[in-house]
Amino acid sequence: MSNGLPRPVTAVILVAAGSGERLGHGMPKAAVPLGGEPILMHALRGVVASGVSSQICIVLPAGADGLHELLEEFRQELADGGPLLTVVDGGATRAESVRAGIGGLIEGIEAVLVHDAARALTPENVFHRVVDSLAAGAVAVIPAVPVVDTVKTVTRTSGDESAIAPELVTGTAPREDLRSVQTPQGFRLSTLLQAHKSASQFDEAQAAAVTDDAMLVELLGVPVHAVHGSTQSLKITTPLDLIIAEGLLEGPLGIRWVEG
Repeated sequence: MSNGLPRPVTAVILVAAGSGERLGHGMPKAAVPLGGEPILMHALRGVVASGVSSQICIVLPAGADGLHELLEEFRQELADGGPLLTVVDGGATRAESVRAGIGGLIEGIEAVLVHDAARALTPENVFHRVVDSLAAGAVAVIPAVPVVDTVKTVTRTSGDESAIAPELVTGTAPREDLRSVQTPQGFRLSTLLQAHKSASQFDEAQAAAVTDDAMLVELLGVPVHAVHGSTQSLKITTPLDLIIAEGLLEGPLGIRWVEG
């Protein structure tokens, strides 16, 4: 698992504050059932099983009392060992939720993995690759997988052309250079703090253009490294995603340990 280098003292910020509207269950995404257990618990068990963290700071929607109760029960399971579990309320945006998680970290943390609870089936090996990259000297590292689809750039049509189609192709991106980015995204804590401090000055349009923490670091001019992710790290966002995740859980192969 390890590259033999000493690993930084690491915390995981588990972002679970999404509304889940697109899943259509009328409850926070983290509470939606997956294989008989809330999505959040699958994600949390995966982080704990990886063994990479001294602390897990879980960011929940404000007022999610049922999830708080589940976490308290899980905390009792870890009474004899495991990482420290802390819980904070999330904000109106993902960036605000991550900042809330940063604020909940204990002293002594050197590195942080920001992980989406919606990627509940992420294999343990992905966590290890990210932390090992940090141990080797990266200050920011993301798991990613090659893009298998051909990707086009487009522009919206107007006038008579809009009657033909709403968009017009302007080019084809070189697929070999493209990657789909996943979580956990790992950072030296000082780098992540600097990135979010800078982002707090963004106007609404600038903030809306940022889609992950790595992009905030890129905007600082800091190198972001990439390690191999996993096709199992799908993000559960739509009802179809949930069906696929259920199928993975029901498959004959031990999902979290099959692929890494």
